[in-house]
Amino acid sequence: MHVIAKRFHFSASHRLELLPEGHPCRRLHGHNYTVEIQLAADELDDVGFVADFGELDVVREFLRDSYDHRHLNDVLDGPPTSERLAQVIHAWCVANLRVAPLLYAVRVAETDSTWAEYRGGSA
Repeated sequence: MHVIAKRFHFSASHRLELLPEGHPCRRLHGHNYTVEIQLAADELDDVGFVADFGELDVVREFLRDSYDHRHLNDVLDGPPTSERLAQVIHAWCVANLRVAPLLYAVRVAETDSTWAEYRGGSA
């Protein structure tokens, strides 16, 4: 299987209000998020691609318009965790990308060392 990925960035704030008092993530804070869209295929197309990376450019606009410099508690249904954000972005990709059948995973990173990934289906 061949897998390709493209990364995008946005900045946003959130509060994880369901955490106990005193937990640092319960307080208002922000992240410079990295979103990685992964596509996969068993076979390459005639050009030698899984897909043209340009097919993913619309994700940049979606992230900018929906999440960049926003408070995620105000724009997401449910807790604004990286796990939830990955699932919501995955659903948007399935509904809006021409290459959606190739969607393998969506990864959302809050830092260089912490990330959540959603692949669709059941765990």
